[in-house]
Amino acid sequence: MKVVNCQTYSVYIGNDSLKSIDLSEYSSVAIVVDEHTKSYCLNTFLEESNIQSPLIIETKSGEENKTITSCQLIWDALTEAKFDRKSILINLGGGVIGDMGGFAASCYKRGINFIQVPTTLLAMVDASVGGKLGVDYSNLKNQIGLFRNPQGVFIYPSFLKTLSKEQLYSGYAEVVKHALIYDAKMWKSLHSTDVEKLNWEDIITKSVTIKNEIVSNDPHENGYRKILNFGHSIGHAIESYCLSIGKVALHGQAVATGMLLESQLSNATKEEKIEISNFLKSTFDLIELPDFEDILPFLKNDKKNKNKELKFSLISEIGKCSYDCTIDVPKIKALF
Repeated sequence: MKVVNCQTYSVYIGNDSLKSIDLSEYSSVAIVVDEHTKSYCLNTFLEESNIQSPLIIETKSGEENKTITSCQLIWDALTEAKFDRKSILINLGGGVIGDMGGFAASCYKRGINFIQVPTTLLAMVDASVGGKLGVDYSNLKNQIGLFRNPQGVFIYPSFLKTLSKEQLYSGYAEVVKHALIYDAKMWKSLHSTDVEKLNWEDIITKSVTIKNEIVSNDPHENGYRKILNFGHSIGHAIESYCLSIGKVALHGQAVATGMLLESQLSNATKEEKIEISNFLKSTFDLIELPDFEDILPFLKNDKKNKNKELKFSLISEIGKCSYDCTIDVPKIKALF
């Protein structure tokens, strides 16, 4: 088992990680699942962790269900079961459950503890690390939320076997992002290795380590942590637009598409831009671009914006990234 020590908690990575969960100090235990993790992950989790008689709270999967309404379902279940402030919530699932379950725990009785047990690659390398919690609101991604760290993150790589190819690649987009913004050596390795041949435990550990180093320097995203948003300004705008019209778009698909466009806005060399473009186009199922005017309202609502200026995080070269880069609307529109 590999361990990455974060500021107030640790991330445990390995197929023996679940055995290290100790909940003896808590009065009650609840586990949030969706229909997929209930079917494919829950039994394995209970066997490996040896947690006895937890309350199971089932929510519906999908970004469209990452809402206050779903949080109410969690709060109702905890209230009906008379959970007190010494209770703990376990979020067993992907990024939706991790974000939403952590948010629900942070609000229940002004905050009970929670742990993250991510079951998707996206949640393992990104959503479960860094303390960002929240729900979508009015078709805007993560519009309502807060920062709060879990008691621990327990990553069981074998859960990746339950994923579709599309879900696996959705998480892989965030791995690629970590390399592009922070580690040129990692980029070269990813660029020259078939996805099928990657050692996922090593890849997850490397990605978690990178994100932890960035977050530790700026826990509440006042500055440097914003580099993690590379690909996300346009990516989130596309994702939000798709939500608004009822179209399914995986987060990683949207981010990969965002990285493709935002790399063209960056100060990377022409050769690097071509290298990035060719890799993203050949690796990911990118989203067909909507009309620019359709996503502009979502771009204008991006949380990084300041004084009505559109702010981006853009790579200056492969392995390095700048933040708070002001980009004019015509320059963005020219990409569409």
